Amino acid sequence: PCPLPPFIMTTKAAAYRDAGVDLDAGERAVALIKEAVRSTYGPEVLTGIGAFGGLFDAAALRAADDTILVASTDGVGTKTMLASQLNRFDAIGLDIVHHCVNDILAQGARPLFFLDYIAADRLDPHQIATVVKGIADACRAVGAALLGGETAEMPGVYRPAAFDLVGTVVGVVRRVDLIDGTRIQKGDALIALASNGLHTNGYSLARKVFEGWDLTAMQPELNATLADALLAPHLCYLQPVQTWREAGVDVRGLAHITGGGVPGNLPRILPKGLAARIEWGAWPIPPIFDLIARVGRVSREEMWRVFNMGVGMIAVVPPDQAETVLALVPDAYAIGRVVSSQEEKERVSIV
Repeated sequence: PCPLPPFIMTTKAAAYRDAGVDLDAGERAVALIKEAVRSTYGPEVLTGIGAFGGLFDAAALRAADDTILVASTDGVGTKTMLASQLNRFDAIGLDIVHHCVNDILAQGARPLFFLDYIAADRLDPHQIATVVKGIADACRAVGAALLGGETAEMPGVYRPAAFDLVGTVVGVVRRVDLIDGTRIQKGDALIALASNGLHTNGYSLARKVFEGWDLTAMQPELNATLADALLAPHLCYLQPVQTWREAGVDVRGLAHITGGGVPGNLPRILPKGLAARIEWGAWPIPPIFDLIARVGRVSREEMWRVFNMGVGMIAVVPPDQAETVLALVPDAYAIGRVVSSQEEKERVSIV
């Protein structure tokens, strides 16, 4: 075959770089994240970073014949725009891991491995390394391997300094331990696990409300800056739920409160014929929500549909176990009960 002309062979990546994609930056990013990724590996990970596909030994799954795999994919939305604006990327990796882990936790699963996807107008190796280090830290904490990922430089698709962060988690649960809401009954107690703020939802509205504000200025009613309040990391609820289950609590349902708030997420686990009655003021609402509502003149109804309003996850347990549940987890609150749908006009009523 005819060899390539010498000038093409020696140009390196200049043409691609001139088109907006820096291959060298991508290679530097991979070099910077290798140790963080490897730190999440256990003996079940069979391939290192750089393979075309991650290999995870499924031998542990064969220990029981009723094993179910549970998977979820999600992103952190326009919270990334605030991270870029403030040049703060240390916690955004925790956000994506915790969001995805909470999603599969809602069905009783524990995480096995995680995959990430980061795309940007231009790759900044140190920014990517900071984000991935946060992902790796979160994965280690929940016992998941950061099995692989992808970084993509796409000029023209993303605006300058913008980036996107998406994650996929795969977990496992035995069929006997599956939580699917089917055993929820009238009279069951609703227990809220507190959030620390917006988590990863509602940022398009929050950014609009605070457009033009100095996000680094101290806000007395928050006892923090807007930057700190808005970038507070999404909490993970794996540990408190595990604590309950190890204590023998019958967790009949779990709802991760994300986009759509409590009214949009709690009905997803309620059997037909049942509704939820929630008592307003039964839990502390982070002051960032009051500030958004007041400054943006956002109605209470819309606030409830957009934000989690201080409720990160809702557990449904038998009423006679509610006190045990509250005693085991400090940031848990009894917020209501399950009723028949004939008693309420809406699937979720806040009284």
